[in-house]
Amino acid sequence: MAALAPGSTARVRVPASSANLGPGFDSVGLALGLWDEYAVEVLPEAGHLEVVLAGQGAGELATDGRHLVATRLREALEACGLGWLEGYGLRLTCANTIPMSAGMGSSASAIVGGLGLGFALVRDGELTEADLGLVNTRAGVAEGHPDNSSASVWGGLTVSWMPSPRVVRTARPAVHPDVVPVVLVPADQRLDTATARAVLGPTVARPDAVRQAGRAALLVHALTTEPALLLDATSDWLHQEQRRAAYPVTMGAVDLLRGLGHAAVVSGAGPTLLCLTTTDLAPTVVAEARTWGRGWRVLTPGIPERGLHVPAAPERR
Repeated sequence: MAALAPGSTARVRVPASSANLGPGFDSVGLALGLWDEYAVEVLPEAGHLEVVLAGQGAGELATDGRHLVATRLREALEACGLGWLEGYGLRLTCANTIPMSAGMGSSASAIVGGLGLGFALVRDGELTEADLGLVNTRAGVAEGHPDNSSASVWGGLTVSWMPSPRVVRTARPAVHPDVVPVVLVPADQRLDTATARAVLGPTVARPDAVRQAGRAALLVHALTTEPALLLDATSDWLHQEQRRAAYPVTMGAVDLLRGLGHAAVVSGAGPTLLCLTTTDLAPTVVAEARTWGRGWRVLTPGIPERGLHVPAAPERR
């Protein structure tokens, strides 16, 4: 592999995601139309790495090789036969809009973005379908559960599984056009995934496992064919109730919306709430959430059909 030429650049965009969607624990993901953008430029100074942050995480995250995007950029370049910063330098720019530690896949997006950026840099600023498959596998393995990462790679609705520890497979059912996600982010609350997973027990009661399996199957049907079944399809017995003490405000909001007949769930590891509703009912959900006051950020981001991609270059005037 030839050395990277100074002045070479690459850019990628990566969407946020919601995972689990109730019963689809560690397997079902949904892309959300909030985007992080990453860019890299090759510098002539060998061994030099510059990390520039803007938006979410600026002033908090590492600005060296420990940054999550940088670590995965390095992984992709080394997978392509390039020694890390050997004979060249890099300027990495991260413009983040996805809230961190909120249950919207910020870390998965960073992993996906870093890998995609590395492959795009080697491919002269482009990404192939094969590259996306490589990113899907590497990101899912890195996360250990490919629900968020697969949604960020492919967009839309994804159902992912790992037939072995180093293999990720993903199905991509088409979401019914009437399905609308309403995302409710509680202000000034964060919860890292490790903390949220630590409260889950090592075993599951057989009756709960049976009910969960049925609702997970129903979830895919409701999202793709019959949205009227979303309330029943988003029932969960494996993780949300067990984590109630970790995000009591969110669970109170979930209880309230479900009591009103809306399919509300905890988004990923929380504390964000996801309500899967329909075009005609979305304004009702938004209006209800607005009555909760300024403690909630209300978003209707849509479901992007495309995930990780190289954005079109801006037109010159």
